Amino acid sequence: MDLAVEFAPATGVLSNIWLLVAIPLASAAILLLLGKRADKWGHWLGVASVAASFVLGLIFFLNLSGLDPERRSAELSLWDFIVVGRLNVDFGLLFDPLAGVFVLLITGVGSLIHLYAVGYMEHDPGRRKFFAYFNLFVSAMLLLVLGNNYVMLYFGWEGVGLASYLLISFWYTKPSAATAGKKAFLMNRVGDAGLAIGIFLMFTELGSTQYDEVFNGVDSLAAGTILVMGVLLLLGACGKSGQFPLQAWLPDAMEGPTPVSALIHAATMVTAGVYLIARSNPIFSANTTLQLIVVSVGALTLLMGCLIGAAKDDIKRVLAWSTVSQIGYMFLGVGLGGGAYALAIIHLLAHGFFKANMFLGAGSVMHGMHDQVDIRRFGGLRKHMKITYFTFATGWLAIIGIPPLSGFFSKEPIIAAAFEREVAWQGWVFGTAALLGAGLTAFYMTRLFVLTFHGPARWTEDNQHPHESPAIMTIPLILLAAGSVGAGFLMSTSVPNWLTPVFGEQQAAPHGVLGDSGHTIVTVLSLLVTVLGAGLAWALFRNGTATEPQPAGVLVTAARRNLYTDAFNEAVFERPGIYLTRALVFLDNRGIDGLVNGLAAGVGGGSGRLRRLQTGFVRSYALSMLTGAMLVVGAFLAIQLGWLA
Repeated sequence: MDLAVEFAPATGVLSNIWLLVAIPLASAAILLLLGKRADKWGHWLGVASVAASFVLGLIFFLNLSGLDPERRSAELSLWDFIVVGRLNVDFGLLFDPLAGVFVLLITGVGSLIHLYAVGYMEHDPGRRKFFAYFNLFVSAMLLLVLGNNYVMLYFGWEGVGLASYLLISFWYTKPSAATAGKKAFLMNRVGDAGLAIGIFLMFTELGSTQYDEVFNGVDSLAAGTILVMGVLLLLGACGKSGQFPLQAWLPDAMEGPTPVSALIHAATMVTAGVYLIARSNPIFSANTTLQLIVVSVGALTLLMGCLIGAAKDDIKRVLAWSTVSQIGYMFLGVGLGGGAYALAIIHLLAHGFFKANMFLGAGSVMHGMHDQVDIRRFGGLRKHMKITYFTFATGWLAIIGIPPLSGFFSKEPIIAAAFEREVAWQGWVFGTAALLGAGLTAFYMTRLFVLTFHGPARWTEDNQHPHESPAIMTIPLILLAAGSVGAGFLMSTSVPNWLTPVFGEQQAAPHGVLGDSGHTIVTVLSLLVTVLGAGLAWALFRNGTATEPQPAGVLVTAARRNLYTDAFNEAVFERPGIYLTRALVFLDNRGIDGLVNGLAAGVGGGSGRLRRLQTGFVRSYALSMLTGAMLVVGAFLAIQLGWLA
């Protein structure tokens, strides 16, 4: 690294950053401990706690912006968390430009989702418990982004995993929800194991897990060590962010209540992996092979998400695969390094607005359609749900990248950066993948939008009275729609400079494979493929579609089956795991337990037979003594006579 990483101690107002984590955590504890006594007002406490964290986060953010850019950070040490031998882990927090933008995203968008959930969960008997889990989730996510070392990050990381399990399987009486919760929990454990081993390796090689000490020591590590450490961190990031090969849990998480889908897939959990790589930028920037791996994962995942999303008919699952794809763009950005780190964060922030908007919009549609989720059975809803229609439309235009909405300012620069790779073949491969993803995104999102809101009505008799959602649900939609419109331009002009203390001064990118006019060419091509993709979807689906599955080609069939990734996981991991478990159970029952039980049975049987000799009759005991004495005398005589040499 060119400059040593150094964080300034927290002073003044910034010494209270611990309240960001403590307030929603205290609210969760109150709601869980008071039980049913908090049913009438618990949801409002949940909303107020996250809103309070947002207000505090904004105050801290403004105070941070007033500091010298070279010292724009506030590190707060609360107490010694782990002190064992050489291992000294500080329970501390770090509020710097990167943490600051994540805090505002988590608490800002999170507050709107909490408010929406008040209406969405109005008739659910477990609403108070739901908000307790919601608050716990936000608190854990804030700890994740505010921790000043990797152990603190991991502490929040596992808290997010626990809370997500509780929320995804909230309706646990429904088998599909219980299964989805377990699937998310188990697949995340795979990634979490990689992250934990990476932290172990970090301590072994550098003697610390503190961010500043680790980053300042990266230059002393061998290239192979950096590569292994980075791949382990990447494995953890893929698990939390639903990237290949650990993406299968994320679409199934749609079994949870819709506000959970919005919170997990828009502003919080799925962005944790992007945050981890961005925070660890000195590690990833130190090895070009490691960066290539990250870029490859992002490019592959964004295309997979697009292809599968285009074949789904469940409105929430289409949005879920869209999240997989959009996070792929973010991984592509952080993998490219340099100025693309900031581009990935800009897209992450923009995605938080338009994806939360669309998930909550999907919940509004479900609310008005008796929980129907099949887009083939919607149609014509724009006449009945005007607010939901217009707010969802802003999210749709933003995600496909139509100017001047946020997605244009956040996604198109990442595509341009992919073409600007110094290695020609990488520029062509990753740039083309990102560009193709833009066209596919426009296609499947337009398909979703048109089949839901346009064309003839296709709903069935039992849900033929669609209606607009109440104000407590539509107000968050309007606010998120406003962010989807204006946030992109504002962030693209301010965020890169704001993040300079974290990512350093960015050098001008090479011209890449498209030459001096590369950025202009990319802009034109991006808009062209977007219009073509959206136009094709509009032409195919403007008059509706069949309400039952139709025969399909090889590609569509594969996409409907998630490109056979679930079948692969089942064949390679699940079934061998089941057979191995059965074999171990058999070995345990017949081998280990059989040996122990057999020994016990032998002792017990022998004891029973010996017990029969104890008859209680004196004559029997006298006869035994006489027999024994005669045997002893006989043995001595035999020895004396030489019969027994």
